[in-house]
Amino acid sequence: MNEEEIKEIVFQLLKKIAPDTEPSRLKPDENIRETLNIDSFDSLQFIVALNKKTGIEIPEEDYGKIATLQALTAYIKNKKP
Repeated sequence: MNEEEIKEIVFQLLKKIAPDTEPSRLKPDENIRETLNIDSFDSLQFIVALNKKTGIEIPEEDYGKIATLQALTAYIKNKKP
């Protein structure tokens, strides 16, 4: 899975969670939750959906490591075999 494929999955899932936003306009270093105004419940729903879609389990202690698009993409890329 390359970076563009990961971003496409992330954008699709974020659009489902926050339909009134435009996730594809996220800058790589922007905080996803703050920029898209996503609350903690929706954030958790996003992580669960991301886990199902990618097969990568993100433990709770890593949530802080995936706050930006850049960090999330790198995290998934490094975890995906």
